[in-house]
Amino acid sequence: MSDKERIDFLRNELNRHNELYYLESNPEISDYEYDMMMKELQELEKNNPEFYDVSSPSLRVGSDINKSFTQVKHRYPMLSLANTYTKEEVRDFVKKNESLLNEKIKICAELKFDGTSISLTYNDGKLVNAVTRGDGEKGDDVTSNARTIHTIPLKLKGNYPNDFEVRGEVLLPWKEFDRLNEERLREEESLFANPRNAASGTLKLQNSKIVAQRKLVSVVYYMLGTKLPTDSHYQNMQYAASLGFNVSKHMQLCNNVDEIFDFINYWDIERKNLPVATDGIVLKVDSLIQQEELGFTAKSPRWAIAYKFQAERAESILREVTFHVGRTGIVTPVANLDPVLLSGTIVKRASLYNEDAINALDLHLGDVCYVEKGGEIIPKIVGIDKEKRNNAGLKVTFIKVCPECGTPLKRVEGEASYFCPNQSKCPPQIKGRIEHFIARKAMNLEGIGPETIDAFYANGLIKNGADLYSLTLEQIMNCPRSKTAEEKIEEINDDSYFGGLFAAPNDDSNSSGSRRFTELVSKKMISALEKSKEIPFERVLFALGIRFVGETVAKRLAMAFKNIDAVANATIDQLINVEDIGERIAMSVVEYFKDLSNIEIINQLKSAGLQMSLSQTELENHSEKLKGLSIVISGTFEKHSRDEYKKLIESNGGKNTGSISAKTSYVLAGDNMGPSKLEKAHSLNIPIINEEKFLDMLK
Repeated sequence: MSDKERIDFLRNELNRHNELYYLESNPEISDYEYDMMMKELQELEKNNPEFYDVSSPSLRVGSDINKSFTQVKHRYPMLSLANTYTKEEVRDFVKKNESLLNEKIKICAELKFDGTSISLTYNDGKLVNAVTRGDGEKGDDVTSNARTIHTIPLKLKGNYPNDFEVRGEVLLPWKEFDRLNEERLREEESLFANPRNAASGTLKLQNSKIVAQRKLVSVVYYMLGTKLPTDSHYQNMQYAASLGFNVSKHMQLCNNVDEIFDFINYWDIERKNLPVATDGIVLKVDSLIQQEELGFTAKSPRWAIAYKFQAERAESILREVTFHVGRTGIVTPVANLDPVLLSGTIVKRASLYNEDAINALDLHLGDVCYVEKGGEIIPKIVGIDKEKRNNAGLKVTFIKVCPECGTPLKRVEGEASYFCPNQSKCPPQIKGRIEHFIARKAMNLEGIGPETIDAFYANGLIKNGADLYSLTLEQIMNCPRSKTAEEKIEEINDDSYFGGLFAAPNDDSNSSGSRRFTELVSKKMISALEKSKEIPFERVLFALGIRFVGETVAKRLAMAFKNIDAVANATIDQLINVEDIGERIAMSVVEYFKDLSNIEIINQLKSAGLQMSLSQTELENHSEKLKGLSIVISGTFEKHSRDEYKKLIESNGGKNTGSISAKTSYVLAGDNMGPSKLEKAHSLNIPIINEEKFLDMLK
């Protein structure tokens, strides 16, 4: 793989993980793995300046913007912190800053609370708005939700500045996290993986009453304004506490590196006794004058750094390796271990990733394994103690056939994973396609999750997504659940969370002990299915799960062919003529519609009443006025939002892109256009147009 290919791969992966972390609160990898990918990208970009791209994730802060909220621009950018995992890098941080300043510095050491960031603005002692970090430049206005958090003062006490801002973290205490997951379990809802995800999801709920019930807390860690009381960050935070803010009592002003290390060593152990989650230490140059002189990089302040605690490690014995088939057919090995307490939960399983990882560990059954939680969420085996290998069992090897359907596995050359090619008859793949169909960005069938799909499939009620629309209320209510709640708990590796919850049978159990869906839950499913019939054609097309047809390609197909029959009858040449569609995608679309079973599914969906063509409004609003034009949007606008302009570009045949290149036709610029984009547009002689000019083009 060339440097350019690796850079593109890392950028795509980091953008994807940013979306999972900030938009969906559903991270797939640990903070450490993310940071290592970012460091590799930054090094490659440094060594290959010709591949510079202003949209690279190395130059921006990840976004958690929810389009359901009004977006507010931050007065001061909310940047992320650079991370370090070694004390030597902490020493270098202090030494480098003292060298840049040519004077000694004091460091304010603070606990790094693991929640979701928030900015609070006060005028005349009253809270006027609360905004999430968002993309660092603007965020979601969650003021109504923030007002329900008791640790956020609505009116300040004492002698306060007329206008200032504080930054803080919104947290869900461990005790409340456990209670919330117990509640979600009873309601057949998916469980939160950790308190950070729960806090982030709660803060962006549309119902403030529910937010109030979840007992969030806020801890303030920074103060901004033109008339702060002192030059010391530490003293300003003590002042903030006097105004009524919840400020951590565990901040410490350190005069040298040894005092910093003492602070780190103490809290690496003592943090486990705190009522909220922490994942490290934040170190800040205490003097605001020195902070201003040190300044910022493109992504983070030079005067602050986050020291991340190493993942907690435990020893356990490997008893068995099982193999699980994912919805795309990828086979993942899972280590089954003796139960061991790790980061407050009981771990019984750990991921082994793929065959290469197994071979690198040289695993044998009965081995004593070192287990860590990546980012204190995902258990994984990081090594084995070969000195304790007595009477070793069988060497662990990767299976050759699918454990679900017996089909010989295949491994694509150059890739690490094996997959099962039997897409049409392998149960996990069938269920996986249905899970894709019900996903939020597809048919958005609320109340129907993977466990529900598993139950329907196991009891013969469905064999594809279209079958969901034939289900009756009676069928759902009489369907036994294929997974008990106890098994769901076991899957998240923690028998200790919900002790005693299932001591008595639930009221939806029958006399034989099998569990059923309640009438209320069943009616919600029927309602969700009915509501999904209004989902636009482009999302129905995406929901079909045609290989290589993502959201953007589905939009292109919908706009180009207008209805499902035209897409089904399109030739490869016709498909290739559509923007963003190459030969690989075109062949995949043609192959999909050659399969008679897929045609049967589409006919079922037609009969059920799903949208199989563009609506009359979409047809009337569609034009080819911008056909062949690639337009980049930058800045803020008065007449329409950025999202509305994106839709206008697409509905008029144009293409909206995130970065400027030689292929860019125009830059649609509003106020505060990014300086790097402006410079690049000028260097490439790309025309820059304002709102009025753009809207004139559509007349």
